[in-house]
Amino acid sequence: MSKTIQIRVDDVLKNAADELFASLGLDTSTAVRIFLTIAIANGGMPFEVKRADYSLKKAMNDALNKENLSKPYKTAKDAVKAMLED
Repeated sequence: MSKTIQIRVDDVLKNAADELFASLGLDTSTAVRIFLTIAIANGGMPFEVKRADYSLKKAMNDALNKENLSKPYKTAKDAVKAMLED
């Protein structure tokens, strides 16, 4: 007996997934079945799941908000030298 699983995703994600899986010779339903089968075989997600690195997120926010930025450097060599000093 088969059961139906319905999920909602936006059109962009669905189309990108369909294109990716088609390029691998699969349809999206088959790819989802493969994912579920591997998750069960692994006893969990078939890939590492973790939160984003907080320091990276802070650095990205600082850059976007132009906060806590270092001074500009005249050359790339000067910038690399400053990074290596930390």
